[in-house]
Amino acid sequence: MPRILCIFDIPTKMKNKMFIVVSPLNPDPMYKQVMDQIKDAIAGGMIKPEEKLPSIREMTRELKISEITIKRAYADLEHEGYIFTRSGLGSFVANVSKEKMRGEKLAEIRLELTKILKSGEKFDISADDIIEAIKQKGEEK
Repeated sequence: MPRILCIFDIPTKMKNKMFIVVSPLNPDPMYKQVMDQIKDAIAGGMIKPEEKLPSIREMTRELKISEITIKRAYADLEHEGYIFTRSGLGSFVANVSKEKMRGEKLAEIRLELTKILKSGEKFDISADDIIEAIKQKGEEK
């Protein structure tokens, strides 16, 4: 039975809560799971520019994972321009361009599609078959 290692909810300015779920069953490393969920919350407008993120210690305590894991997630988010850190004050959401986020996500999707195409070739599934499947899924929305 799949188990979720930990869940952490972050109250946001919009009075919503952003949940971070980290699972050892997810093939991505834990730091990437944290990063991806923070990026998704930024892209979805759940957390806004200039909004303060929980401290590394707070995230470590609540998620019950290594401080090194959270430091890596925050460092990578900062390197990619999603957050910025002020000494003594903490980490905050940067004002990230929607076009930049869209471009990065599109590149990620293209990479996944390449994997899907290679996998499909083994079963005689063509690009047209995959396109048709995507169209059908789009119509289901």
